[in-house]
Amino acid sequence: MSLEDVDVPAWWQRLGLPGLFDVHVHFLPERVQAKVWEQFDLGGPLIGRPWPIRYRGSDAERVEQLRALGVRRFSALSYAHRPGMAEFLNEWASALADRVPECLRSATFFPEDGVEEYVEKRLAAGAEVFKVHVQVGAFDLRDPGLDAVWGLLAEAGTPVVIHAGSGPVGTEFTGPDPMRAVLERHPRLTAVIAHMGSPEYREFHELAERFPRVHLDTTMIWTTFFEEDAPYPLDLLPRLRDLGDRVLLGTDFPNIPYPYGHQLEVIEELGLGDDWLRAVCWENGTALFGDRESRATSRR
Repeated sequence: MSLEDVDVPAWWQRLGLPGLFDVHVHFLPERVQAKVWEQFDLGGPLIGRPWPIRYRGSDAERVEQLRALGVRRFSALSYAHRPGMAEFLNEWASALADRVPECLRSATFFPEDGVEEYVEKRLAAGAEVFKVHVQVGAFDLRDPGLDAVWGLLAEAGTPVVIHAGSGPVGTEFTGPDPMRAVLERHPRLTAVIAHMGSPEYREFHELAERFPRVHLDTTMIWTTFFEEDAPYPLDLLPRLRDLGDRVLLGTDFPNIPYPYGHQLEVIEELGLGDDWLRAVCWENGTALFGDRESRATSRR
């Protein structure tokens, strides 16, 4: 039985936390969101199977759901899949962050003319996290047009959530090799590997061990839905425990087919201890992005 929404606050309160920090949450403009959900509903070619969305509703309704769960900080990860789209998404996400104080100022980019200039502009405007999705975007992280962008982000220390693994459906652009090449050229890049790089868990754990600014997010890992197709190798758990300060809570809210608390339950069931749980669910996020929870609360 999954932890229901109403029970989630008691879960994190038991750990003595002020709330949850979820680095992998999606908000998109309404028309774009509808198109994305249509692909999930149809089990489109990059989805691979039926994927019912549990948390449908307006932006305002989903913000209130997150607040009720006790998610005090969260991202609004959008991702461009064609040229000319990124800045439209960035403007929209910036306006969302202006309205919702708990929301990280999120941005995206795409290999296209002018990408270096608009990423630099977003950094100057206070972007706190970027997102790229090579499976959906159908581009190579090693694209020469992105080299200066990776350099800018590495110098700024701004985290980038990167869907680089081959799950749920691999393409010619997914897998660890492109990510490894980028990190070898920009070893100071703060990369957050979405879904722990599923299903190439082992290779992406090795990148996190090799590069001290690489993080892993927990998004959908160990859930019954994900374990059916991409089971996590249990022999990696000692290494995951040792990477504890660079493991971040991520959920994929709202695009999940189970209650939010199921992600928390399966993390706890790993048996890595309450200190590790506290780090993953709050402390590591605030260490990476800064603790502004009290300021966000006062602005509401």
